[in-house]
Amino acid sequence: MTMFNKLTCFPAFLLIAGAAVLLASGCGAAGQAQETGTDAGAKGTITVSAAISLKDVLTGLGKNFEKAHPGTSVKFNFGASGDLEEQIIAGAPVDVFASAGVKETNDLSGKGKILSGTLSEPAENEVVLVIPAQGSSSQCGASFASLAGPACGKIAIGSPDTVPAGRYARDVLNYYGIWNKVKPKLIYAGSVRQVLDYVARGEVDAGLVYTTDALTSPGQVKVTQTAPEASHQPVVYPVAVIAGSLQEALAREFVSYLGSPQAATVFKKYGFKVKGS
Repeated sequence: MTMFNKLTCFPAFLLIAGAAVLLASGCGAAGQAQETGTDAGAKGTITVSAAISLKDVLTGLGKNFEKAHPGTSVKFNFGASGDLEEQIIAGAPVDVFASAGVKETNDLSGKGKILSGTLSEPAENEVVLVIPAQGSSSQCGASFASLAGPACGKIAIGSPDTVPAGRYARDVLNYYGIWNKVKPKLIYAGSVRQVLDYVARGEVDAGLVYTTDALTSPGQVKVTQTAPEASHQPVVYPVAVIAGSLQEALAREFVSYLGSPQAATVFKKYGFKVKGS
């Protein structure tokens, strides 16, 4: 898919909002200053592009933030972190970016797209091996090492090029020395949730996802092994304000909220790990 096609897949209301922003910019600096604001009680609407693995927890946190900040609205655009990065580079009107890996935020930072001093990592995750809960072969997916055996046919992971979970999965398979043996069996998915769906529907024999994803499908998938921390890069979720946001003050407040003790409680409820706890 080309950059242009990926951008056109961006939700229509966000593209319309972007056009409105461009028209509004002709009203002068005073109008822009009024829009961005600097007071702690900033109001308005912010758009958050976030990794699909954060969908459930961020939807809840967004509602909590709106209740605590009357007059505000948090709109989400969920997808694969790499695709969201490309959308931001292409000029999509985004205020906050929450990635499932540091590569995407590092890339954006190098292009001047991350507002200095706003980057934080409020949550962490784990990589797990899952198999279908019903009708699965006990000989396939009992462990990561078993994936190289003849009992395992199709194995799903996220595409390493655009899905951080796919890069972590590749790390894990390399750690166990089975990447080359498993590679012909791999089915690459466009997001970690798509991997989960493949496994839940029994379309593959096994898949590598996050702990939090497996928790969303009780009775449909079974976790058989958690990858050792040493087997992959740390699974962290960098969150930052996008440079040029016309709702900078509100975006800063939201990022700060995600790092608060109140938000940490919600992250842990959904199975995420929080530093210092």
